[in-house]
Amino acid sequence: MTAGAQSRRIAVVSAGLSNPSSTRMLADRLAAATVAQLTGLGIEASVDTIELRDLAHDITNNLLTGFAPAPLESAINTVVSADALIVVTPIFSTSYSGLFKSFIDVLDPDALTGMPVLIGANAGTARHSLAIDYAIRPLFAYLHADAVSTGVFAASSDWGSAADQVAPLSARVDKGARELAEAVARLEPATGGDPFDPENYLGSFQRLMGGDAASGGGHLLGGLAGE
Repeated sequence: MTAGAQSRRIAVVSAGLSNPSSTRMLADRLAAATVAQLTGLGIEASVDTIELRDLAHDITNNLLTGFAPAPLESAINTVVSADALIVVTPIFSTSYSGLFKSFIDVLDPDALTGMPVLIGANAGTARHSLAIDYAIRPLFAYLHADAVSTGVFAASSDWGSAADQVAPLSARVDKGARELAEAVARLEPATGGDPFDPENYLGSFQRLMGGDAASGGGHLLGGLAGE
């Protein structure tokens, strides 16, 4: 890192089910554009990408038992300690995927408060493009995250030579990335600590049991509080 330069860390959550997936392709484009925008503002940035398909069984076990296996705990800490978040989900039955929502459910409800978030989604048809505003954005509003005004939706027609030339995907990606970069530039660096520090990685017994009154309970159990 250049001496005196600011540094930020961006967490990227991709909820695609296939490998490779258009969800991950969109996530990578949003991340690259955001890093480029931050570089233009004189801010160095690193990116940590989380593939939820690799954590599907751990997420289910967490929902059933209230305890996160180590890989999921590491992913959670990566997300909640980041300076900003990029999330991309496929649209199933007019809304976010069940895997995406299940991951959000294992986070502490207060963990994303004030965090800048860039929302992305993809589907086979542009008929689902409004899902960002009527389904995904309200979810992050409930979590008190700071979702930027531009959400980036990609349909199958946005990839390759058949892409819409009126409002091309690249322009939408750049606009969303610019808004996220500007939001990040206004923040102080996150104080969540190193996500790979043993204390952050495993957490204390009290936090695992949801007994931290100051934080309203551990993030591992927070998603189960409404059951």
